[in-house]
Amino acid sequence: MKHTALQISVIVLAGALAACQPAPDPKAEAAAQAAAQEQAAQEMAKAFDAEYGKQNWELARAHGDVLMSKFPTSAAAAAIEARYQEVKDKAAHSREQRRTAALWTYQSQPVKGGEQVSASIYARDSVDTDGSGPRPVQLIFRDRPEWGRSSYLVLEKGDFDCYGGCKVKLKVDDAAPKPVDASRPKTDEAIAMFIEDEKMLWKTVKGAKVIAIEFPVKAGGTRTAVFEVAGLEPSRMPKW
Repeated sequence: MKHTALQISVIVLAGALAACQPAPDPKAEAAAQAAAQEQAAQEMAKAFDAEYGKQNWELARAHGDVLMSKFPTSAAAAAIEARYQEVKDKAAHSREQRRTAALWTYQSQPVKGGEQVSASIYARDSVDTDGSGPRPVQLIFRDRPEWGRSSYLVLEKGDFDCYGGCKVKLKVDDAAPKPVDASRPKTDEAIAMFIEDEKMLWKTVKGAKVIAIEFPVKAGGTRTAVFEVAGLEPSRMPKW
């Protein structure tokens, strides 16, 4: 392809002008980049501060995580560092509260004489009560007008060795186990065993994180069911 003299002159002039432009200043470019990063970090810190002020710990942690990950050496990161650790702890606590609260089930239904209400929770781990394999164990607190208040364990398989009454061992958090009265009613409607002092058990559960109940079974020996009870909402059982 042939170029005209005019085209050649234009190309030469453009090259000359380009050659005359000053070379980029590395320090200026680095400073501009650092300023842009600090600005972005400050915006993340503002978002962190906003959620911190609302005590929205989990969202505050999310903003803090991004800030600390992307701009760990920024002034904004240094400004929130102490509160960031606080937020991480509180966010973990909030998640744990939500998890343990979800372990409980509350029910209400109309019955003869009024309304039956109950609060129930499954053991953390299934328990082999008869040699057929691990099965769920449930702890129930119930208030029924015609029967009153009661607390009891329910099995899916096997049976309790507690007809006529027995002692079970109740362990609360890190305390030593203590004996508690229990009894297996003579009924086939459910494989259930009452914890006789339901008021004591309810009060215990309200103030505990974890309880363990060791109970005798017909298959021989004892079994232990562990319940993470910290998420109980006492207000759901107003008469207890």
